[in-house]
Amino acid sequence: MSKIENALPKPKIELYSGKYFAACTVGGVIACGPTHTAVTPLDLVKTRRQVDSKLYKSNFSAWSMIYRSEGIRGVFFGWSPTFVGYCLQGGGKYGFYEVFKYLYGEKMFPGVSKPVIFLGASASAEFLADMALCPFEAVKVRMQTTLPPFANTMREGISKIVAKEGYAGLYKGLYPLWGRQIPYTMCKFATFETTVDKIYATLGKPKSAYNGLQQTGVSFLGGYIAGIACAVISHPADVMVSKLNSDRKPGEGAGKAMGRIYGNIGFTGLWNGLPVRILMIGTLTAFQWLIYDSFKVALGLPTTGGH
Repeated sequence: MSKIENALPKPKIELYSGKYFAACTVGGVIACGPTHTAVTPLDLVKTRRQVDSKLYKSNFSAWSMIYRSEGIRGVFFGWSPTFVGYCLQGGGKYGFYEVFKYLYGEKMFPGVSKPVIFLGASASAEFLADMALCPFEAVKVRMQTTLPPFANTMREGISKIVAKEGYAGLYKGLYPLWGRQIPYTMCKFATFETTVDKIYATLGKPKSAYNGLQQTGVSFLGGYIAGIACAVISHPADVMVSKLNSDRKPGEGAGKAMGRIYGNIGFTGLWNGLPVRILMIGTLTAFQWLIYDSFKVALGLPTTGGH
């Protein structure tokens, strides 16, 4: 057990027990579901501009147009599949990350460097978490990128996809979703943990010298830095996911569809909406780490990173 863990109050939950991993899963649900839902207006405009870059002149004009015609409901259109999908994905991502980090780092490969463990654990966790996210992401993207909307509610969207394409239609974006989310999450966790280590090294005192509020402040800063890196690395795949869900023809293979879409939009088209995504993902990631580590502190558990 590290000095940091010894310095913390004795938690009611034993570290690396089943209850510990369950608590981390709940923390992931709380961190991801509400935060992704809160930035639905940003996501709505971002995805629409990815599909049609000429649809709006700017983000502010987009929100103004949507609000005038549809009200606040229109600005937050697609919030329900966002909330459900990212609650499930967040719980899986954070919960499985803690499991795999412990399994790989402590049990299977104790001599391997920490960044490699962070990358392997986060990739494994996201692979599983995306299976829960994919159906809801498919519905969300179709709702947000079609005008008039493909469906007005999550339930209607799921019913329409299943009726037309079967349950496989809910998973036709799984491969590009993995292509977007796995590099994103690897970057998110590895950059965060490395950044937090460097922040404490720069401050010149061990993590245990700071109280819970100060430690969560470090988590927020580390999360924002990690979020900017994540947005850039995963953006081309994010654009392709939006395009595939809105423009893939029935029976068309994923590879063929991506080739056709790339032929239409070119390399520059893969970067449509990047500034909005940097703002969205940077803020989102920072608050997710703040909420997640605050939840852990409330349970008497150590914050993530800085060990």
